[in-house]
Amino acid sequence: MNHAPISVAVYYRLVRDNAPFRRLWLAQIVSELGDWFYWVALCDLLLRLTGSAQFVGLAVVVQVLPTFFLGPTAGAVNDRLSRRRVMIAADLARTVIVLGMLFIQSREHLWVLYLLLAGEVISASFFEPARTAVIPTLVAEEQVLAANALSSATWSFNLAVGAGVGGLVVHWLGRESAFLINSLSFLASAALIARTRFAEPHLEGRPSQRWVEILGVEPLAEGVRYVKADPRLASLLFLKFGLGLLGANLVLLPLMGQREFQVSGAEVLGMSTLFMFRGVGALIGPFIGGRLAGASQARMRLGVLAGFLAAGISYLLFSQAPTLALASACVMGAHAGGSVVWVFSTTLLQLNSEDRFRGRVFAADFGLLTLTMAISAFAVSLAVDHGVAPRLAAVALGLVMFLPAGAWAAALRLWR
Repeated sequence: MNHAPISVAVYYRLVRDNAPFRRLWLAQIVSELGDWFYWVALCDLLLRLTGSAQFVGLAVVVQVLPTFFLGPTAGAVNDRLSRRRVMIAADLARTVIVLGMLFIQSREHLWVLYLLLAGEVISASFFEPARTAVIPTLVAEEQVLAANALSSATWSFNLAVGAGVGGLVVHWLGRESAFLINSLSFLASAALIARTRFAEPHLEGRPSQRWVEILGVEPLAEGVRYVKADPRLASLLFLKFGLGLLGANLVLLPLMGQREFQVSGAEVLGMSTLFMFRGVGALIGPFIGGRLAGASQARMRLGVLAGFLAAGISYLLFSQAPTLALASACVMGAHAGGSVVWVFSTTLLQLNSEDRFRGRVFAADFGLLTLTMAISAFAVSLAVDHGVAPRLAAVALGLVMFLPAGAWAAALRLWR
């Protein structure tokens, strides 16, 4: 395999010359931009109707846990049906679901909002494993890392731009316009994917099946047996389980911005600055990793270890940062490392799993990530509510990241 570093020209040629991947990438851009519009509007709605951060916290939980519980079913569906059709159906469902949020105007109807939010997340639980699983069929093997790096960087860019512009849209045009824009973004994504044609090897030679066969226990048991039979694949599958520990930043960064790094007395500016540099780090991490690793799986495996170590060391330094500038640099370094782990682990899973199992593999991958995200974020919020200083919580987060680093260092012996 080619070990040459991935340059900007490689990304440009990938998007220019590969029409199916280009459409999938454009679908990601429009839907994720809409997602950040929608998240800003959702938080604004919950805070205005309730005045309580607990309702926002509940929204985060609703956004995380369904993916964990639905992962096995979503994976089985994506390995038995057309992944292209699964993505289109998920986007159309989200178009209607988000549109329904336009009609939530009072606190008494919040239960409907949470049901709609759960429905949107359930649809996403089917969409994301399908999108990740089809990438190796759209690009050449030596382009898989570049495709994943570009997708990860796009997510980071959408975070920065979508959240910022979404705030302006909510302020000037009202939250209803943000819900409408997000709904239309899913419709645009479905249209782009509907125009995309690509091979689906996992369906070749497979007889038509009834839904009871698709959703039954046997597809799940088959996936478990497949992973258990290969210790290397099993170790790769648990990388994002370790990465999910960084989910504590969703609580820690707002707390530090509010209590430690206010800008001219403005708490929100400290928070937004830290989150902005989180996005910058996540944006540059995959490009740096791509240049250093090229298409070498051995270098990617070492890059995963370096990413975990960078995240841990950076949060330890963050806990001692005296100024916002230094704190922002630490956050940037931590999430550059985290994004390297994300991209390299995804690429290694794609290259080392069979197409007919990829839906289940990536559903489990996303599910394990969301489980540790929920646990780590809740643990930090609970600790701080019981008197633990945010800086001490940052120390704990930094130390905790050495656990997956150590586990992965031990797992590297499997490739010797």
